[in-house]
Amino acid sequence: MVLDVHRLRLLSELAQRGTLAAVAKALSYSPSAVSQQLSQLEVEAGVPLLERVGRGVRLTAQGHVLVEHADAVLQRLEVAQADLAASVSEVRGTVRVAAFSSALLRLVPPAVTSSTSQHPHLRLSFVHLQPEESSAALLAHDVDLVLGEEYPGLPLARQPGVHEEQLGHDELRLAAPAGSAPGHDPLVALTDTPWAMDPADSASGRWQRGLCRSAGFEPDVRYETPDPLMQANLVRSGHAAALVPDLLATGQDLGVRLLPLPGHPTRRLYTGTRVGAAAHPAVRAARESLNHALRTAQPPAG
Repeated sequence: MVLDVHRLRLLSELAQRGTLAAVAKALSYSPSAVSQQLSQLEVEAGVPLLERVGRGVRLTAQGHVLVEHADAVLQRLEVAQADLAASVSEVRGTVRVAAFSSALLRLVPPAVTSSTSQHPHLRLSFVHLQPEESSAALLAHDVDLVLGEEYPGLPLARQPGVHEEQLGHDELRLAAPAGSAPGHDPLVALTDTPWAMDPADSASGRWQRGLCRSAGFEPDVRYETPDPLMQANLVRSGHAAALVPDLLATGQDLGVRLLPLPGHPTRRLYTGTRVGAAAHPAVRAARESLNHALRTAQPPAG
């Protein structure tokens, strides 16, 4: 009996999302419909693919084997879609992009402008996700492209099945409140100042706290928020210091004093998509638009 591709997709989704309810919600099915389809897949496969664990299910050893093949089949189908799209001269379709706050603020508007000008039948849609959430959303097919960041000393684990392209580097700076007098080492001069930082469980938050600890003090994180404009507002009003990306400040007046950090640390910006979708003309066009947006946002070197 031939294995049904649609049911293979459901099995792959279950491996990614963990529960029948999550699969059903993502694909707009009922949990019972998902369960029935997976039961039929077991009949087609001739081996048990799921086993009960409490009120949920988990993959059997045979289920994991089949998921590997299912992912390969789904990837090959994405390649087929890309080849078909490439055979048509006009770039069209929708690319769903996951991005973090500063990218949404500074890169999305010029990227959409560039894309609309170059490819009027291409639609870019954006969703705000923290970088830690984006990879899971990409592999679960919730988005087609992710805009990610990597902080100094915190290398990311490379995800199998993800095609990554470097976008550029973005210098990280110190935003000091008015009235402070940073000296030779601006961080040390702000030892007793309250700080606005990203959440402690985020890569950016870990880097920010680690930078202060390397300077010899534990930061007094009085305000924890992933919103960079909120952090800048707290600095501008004299309530905190913050560490902000150059991208956020370039081309606009945040009303805060920005100082270089020792060693001029940078974060690495990149885009990622599923391997099977990397050659799709719409995905390539979206990446080109983001590259153009970053070149426009950053001042020329030197």
